[in-house]
Amino acid sequence: MLSTKTFAILGAGNMGQALLGGLLEDKEANPGRIAVTSKRPEKAAEIARRLGVRAASSNVDAVAAAELVILAVKPQILPKVLEEIRGKAPAALYLSVAAGISTERIENALGGTARVIRAMPNTPALVHEGATALSGGRYATEQDLELAVEIFKKVGRVVVVDEVHLDAVTGLSGSGPAYLMLIVEAFADAGVKVGLSREVAMELAVQTIAGSARLLQKTGEHPGKLKDMVTSPGGTAIAGLHTLEEGGLRTTIMNAVEAATRRAKELGQS
Repeated sequence: MLSTKTFAILGAGNMGQALLGGLLEDKEANPGRIAVTSKRPEKAAEIARRLGVRAASSNVDAVAAAELVILAVKPQILPKVLEEIRGKAPAALYLSVAAGISTERIENALGGTARVIRAMPNTPALVHEGATALSGGRYATEQDLELAVEIFKKVGRVVVVDEVHLDAVTGLSGSGPAYLMLIVEAFADAGVKVGLSREVAMELAVQTIAGSARLLQKTGEHPGKLKDMVTSPGGTAIAGLHTLEEGGLRTTIMNAVEAATRRAKELGQS
């Protein structure tokens, strides 16, 4: 299905390149039918040489023949990009990954009855372990949403939610990798503090978090039950857990997600 589609990827940054890699990896999409743009033309040219796609001379050039346009630019830049391409590809399906920008705003900026799907992926999409939430605009069809799910499944797991929940998704999984990187760094620092080398501490910290996540996914058990499996009476884990609870870890993480959700809403209103 994707091999017959003509794509334009506006913004060949981390997320744009992650989606491009996902599209090309299983050879379902045809690189000759994909145009990319970047604010730095030399970057688009390098991607084109490496992957066999076309480096478009402008956003307007990229969307001219596109059936599917991926808007992978920063939310602060998106209004200008939408103004550039308004009316240039009225029949295309638009997929936006710009945090906080509603489908209604994109529809209004593009004019007419633009078919828009808003996506909130996260950076693990770079290694095809992303978490993406999708929501369709008022003119997007079920077939459009199915196509978007197919695309984002190539870089991880996908859920479909009502658009009212996308700011919360931004605060949780969209921003979540930053929180977890901080936790990994703290784990490694703690390992060094208690006598491990930096290399060993980092390897153990990363694998502990990755393995725990896989354990949750594979077993489907509640995290509290898996936590209790490690926690023996009077043991080491319960001593550590007591310290985390005393430090307010749960509240801090909940506050972080809430703050990021508020910021996503502010971006959408600005």
